[in-house]
Amino acid sequence: MTQFILTPLKDVILIEPAIFKDERGFFLESYQKKRFADAGISFEFVQDNHSKSHHGTLRGLHYQIRQPQGKLIRVIFGEIFDAAVDIRRNSPTFGKWVGDYLSAANKKMLWVPAGFAHGFYVTSSDAEVLYKTTDYYAPQWERTIVWNDPTIGIKWPITEGVFPVLSPKDTMGKLLQDAEVFEDPLHI
Repeated sequence: MTQFILTPLKDVILIEPAIFKDERGFFLESYQKKRFADAGISFEFVQDNHSKSHHGTLRGLHYQIRQPQGKLIRVIFGEIFDAAVDIRRNSPTFGKWVGDYLSAANKKMLWVPAGFAHGFYVTSSDAEVLYKTTDYYAPQWERTIVWNDPTIGIKWPITEGVFPVLSPKDTMGKLLQDAEVFEDPLHI
């Protein structure tokens, strides 16, 4: 049976699917509407995304201030360290983060609801990430918090002295204190 594991951040859920293996390979159910709804993930998914990144790439911390996206993230090749940050100003966990390793081998998934910034760091030679979203990509509303904001303090598994590979957008991310965030978590 698929396990839905609550994290220290309310609403962020780590998912460990049941994996059925035999001499042919394996089978798993990556999404089933009723089971996910029973676990509190009862959202309609409207878009599927697929990215490939090389070792040392760090993507994030991204979110959309309008048309916010909930994201169901999984890895089909390689491994990433995946992180979510609560950016709901009135939340008791505002500015806190959780993270875990998602990989093709462990098949874990992470549910990151709207109201959270999301990012990941590639720990394998390459990684392919699939994620479902609850709203459409809207570049005009996309915002970025800098990956190494000291007030958040994400413990990325980066080798000391090595700088991650970043996009220009991620290099220009804002500190949490200067970022546009969600003021009312009930109306995201």
